[in-house]
Amino acid sequence: MSTGIEKQEVDAETVDDHLARLESVIGDRALAREDHMNAPGFVVNPDDVQSVLTDLRDVAGYDHCSCVTAQQYEDRYETIYHLKKYVDPTDEVSIVVPTSLDDPRSESAAPVYRTADWHEREAYDLVGIEYESHPDLRRILLPETWQGHPLSADYDQTQPQVVTLAEHENPIQPDYHDEEGETMFLNVGPHHPATHGVLHVKAVLDGETVVHAEPDIGYLHRCEEQMCQQGTYRHQIMPYPDRWDYVSAGLLNEWAYARAIEDLADIEVPEYAQVIRTLGAELCRIASHMLALGTFALDVYGEFTATFMYTFRDREIIQDILEELTGQRMMFNYFRVGGVAWDLPEPREEFIAQTREFLEQLPAKVAEYDDLITTNEIFQLRCVDTGILEPEAAKDYGCTGPVARGSGVDYDLRRDDPYGYYPELDWDVVTEDGCDNYSRVLVRMQEVEESAKIVEQCLDLLEEWPEDDREIQANVPRTLKPDAGAETYRAVEAAKGELGIYIRSDGTDKPARFKIRSPCFSNLQSLGEMTEGEYIPDLIASLGSLDIVLGEVDR
Repeated sequence: MSTGIEKQEVDAETVDDHLARLESVIGDRALAREDHMNAPGFVVNPDDVQSVLTDLRDVAGYDHCSCVTAQQYEDRYETIYHLKKYVDPTDEVSIVVPTSLDDPRSESAAPVYRTADWHEREAYDLVGIEYESHPDLRRILLPETWQGHPLSADYDQTQPQVVTLAEHENPIQPDYHDEEGETMFLNVGPHHPATHGVLHVKAVLDGETVVHAEPDIGYLHRCEEQMCQQGTYRHQIMPYPDRWDYVSAGLLNEWAYARAIEDLADIEVPEYAQVIRTLGAELCRIASHMLALGTFALDVYGEFTATFMYTFRDREIIQDILEELTGQRMMFNYFRVGGVAWDLPEPREEFIAQTREFLEQLPAKVAEYDDLITTNEIFQLRCVDTGILEPEAAKDYGCTGPVARGSGVDYDLRRDDPYGYYPELDWDVVTEDGCDNYSRVLVRMQEVEESAKIVEQCLDLLEEWPEDDREIQANVPRTLKPDAGAETYRAVEAAKGELGIYIRSDGTDKPARFKIRSPCFSNLQSLGEMTEGEYIPDLIASLGSLDIVLGEVDR
């Protein structure tokens, strides 16, 4: 494989050694073992969460808390901390924390992994588990005055609620009170134009310096996980992923679900279909990065006339290509469990020629963006050395995608946890060491060129593929019913980072638990880290550099 890390064959002895190392770290704190499909599970007491996670991070090197899943069984509540390593995301472990139905309470992981702060708030909000020693345990998606927890078994979904406004109180906390100076509380939002979705940032200012910035999310929560739990694996779930990151990244979202259910149901996707998936996914990545670039220029120096319009012009060409391939411009619904819906459009020669024409024009267009943006003095003043996110802080917050790679974190699931046709292709992972807003833009611009290289190689393969061997779907049972109790967490490298899906099967044709790990959710949590001590314009630039979509943050 030309892209870096080889995915090694794992024999029984290696697996046993791996488990033995984990057992030596966890010791007698492990109450039991669970067989999760790609990450061994260890059950621990609610009072041992912090000590176990600290040892796994500091001794065993699990520095990436990738996903936190909360759920309820008939006899207990449960939290699963899915841990990985940034140097090798295929080295995974699940820490399972059961709590009683009467008192669903356990230690918080937030003192160990800062990313667990928001994840546990979401678990508390939707499921009802309380996390002791959490720095700020309160609702994150629903209003504070909401009654009950929507994903708990005793929640009455038919009971209407009148959500009252919270009592008026001084928004400036005592921590920020300065007898000798003056601070001001500023609401940034909630509105759409400057925040890439409906987002509210609670900012405390000392003059124009940001003392504290807290993103307030939940304005676009659409119950996606609950809807997926009510849909069948084979047909009814796949249309939903397009609506998470809805601004060009649909096929990447679909792949996240496809990879999880294909892993759970042991379905092998035909090689030809993998090439088509890779082609479509990288076209989506280019379109997403162009949108990110254009809106970011609009955010930081009001560049509506050139950069914004140019990037949208070129994104439209990709949307036309994707419409030819999938039949839709945005809500594609093109992937199927086991493959894709149909082959390339006929005449396929015209589709390939249309795509090649775009690729031929792309280098000149990227050079044009470079002239418009990276050499622009205003852009440099707004972006260089602002929004600093150091590598260790990025890891602590669970950041992935261009946000992490812009801080020098060399992490890309296409290479490090290979799937699709990526292992067979020649491309490079892009990183920048500046750790600032400027570096995050550079990463996305260079990734456009790497994606173009991938698309071109896919076109070469598809053009030469024997007609009799163009298999687009595996033989999938009409009704999918994975084994009861089977659990998996699988992720793909979406446009904005690691997009993962946790699924637990109860033996029926619908998942018992469906959890979406959004890269935007974790990336957005780092906003305060990036902006405190900087100025108001830096806050806007840093927010834009994260390239979030609130439909995916809130789900």
